[in-house]
Amino acid sequence: MGMSYRITRVEDYEPLVGSEAAARILAKARELQGFHVTNINSTYYGGGVAELLSSFTLLLNELGLPAGWRALRGSPDFIGITKRMHNALQGMPFNFTTLKRHIYESVVFQSSQRNHFNRDNHDLIIVHDPQPLPLIVHYRKRCPWVWRCHIDLSRAHRKLWNYLRGFVDQYDAAIFSTKEAARKIQPPRFFLLPAIDPFTIKNRKLPRSEMDGRLAHYHIPTDRPIIAQVARFDPWKDPLGVIEALKLARREVDATLVLLGNFVSDDPEGAKIYESLLAHHDERILVLPHGNDTALVDTLQTRAAVILQKSICEGFGLTVTEAMWKGTPVIGGNVGGIRHQIRDGINGFLVSSVRECAQRIVHLLKDRRLRERMGRTARETVRRHFLMPRYLEQHLDLFRSVTPGFHRVGSRICPFPSKSARRMRC
Repeated sequence: MGMSYRITRVEDYEPLVGSEAAARILAKARELQGFHVTNINSTYYGGGVAELLSSFTLLLNELGLPAGWRALRGSPDFIGITKRMHNALQGMPFNFTTLKRHIYESVVFQSSQRNHFNRDNHDLIIVHDPQPLPLIVHYRKRCPWVWRCHIDLSRAHRKLWNYLRGFVDQYDAAIFSTKEAARKIQPPRFFLLPAIDPFTIKNRKLPRSEMDGRLAHYHIPTDRPIIAQVARFDPWKDPLGVIEALKLARREVDATLVLLGNFVSDDPEGAKIYESLLAHHDERILVLPHGNDTALVDTLQTRAAVILQKSICEGFGLTVTEAMWKGTPVIGGNVGGIRHQIRDGINGFLVSSVRECAQRIVHLLKDRRLRERMGRTARETVRRHFLMPRYLEQHLDLFRSVTPGFHRVGSRICPFPSKSARRMRC
């Protein structure tokens, strides 16, 4: 006899978010039955965007709103160029040559020939991040298009941003995680903080025996406190800074550091950074490329004494949210979206240097009561502000604003003009 499966429902979140919130979401969804939205990004797995879309699109479909998800098929050249573009948009130097521009635009054009959005009855198309951004120029637009930017543009490479803005200004709106991460553009701007799904394997409470098995399988010692950073092998996550902070902290406390990362299909730099980190690997500094093992991620975020996310640039940082949900104190870089999650000294610590990070590690390892108190406060922060129902409801409000008859003046999220919404409706 086969196993029975079902998609998580809004009602399942009711014990976490309350009956009033669940009822409100269900009522909004009933008014939008049949609303057809498609999301386009660069990869189906790895990274925060794929994490969000996985749960978000399933929930929409379960509510009766057809939600599709498509990813670009990029060549290795395209992937390399868009990764450098991503870095440049966060402040790195970049020589955007004519050849690079040609490769970027030609791959997007080829994708447009495989995806016929102008023939389908869409009510909304959401394009995520810079990789598929130029798609909009290859269609006769028959419904609103929204660009969703998940990265921090506050230090964006000027020449590259001016080029990309030519595409952004053709969209009907843009969504950013925070005001600090946004840039001035012609379309209306929305601000939506990401969220986690507590019902994914990564965020469920695993049995102790399962967690013990994961630690043993990867030979992670448990005789000393575990300090962990769960993040892509990426320079923006500052893994070398994490190692240096641990070395400084070990002058006063003893611990095992685990750097757990993975390789994402749209990030060609990951393998090189992983190889460079192996020079620091020893019995107390473990560099593990097994970030796709969600049970291991859950185990480390739950069993670690302290979780680090020492980013030097971060659009939001879902791994921070995940660890906070598990009641583990987080030391995060004082940047971007991490600032919107961690209240320094209340539910975690924000740091701006290696030395400061080391000091906070020592502080937390020496004070068990502080760790427990911060962990409880961190979990409550996530329950109140960063679970999927809030993210879902804000998107339903967005969908309502582009549907005739649902324009709301003074909404918390900036709506489309109602006249424009009627004109753009499929």
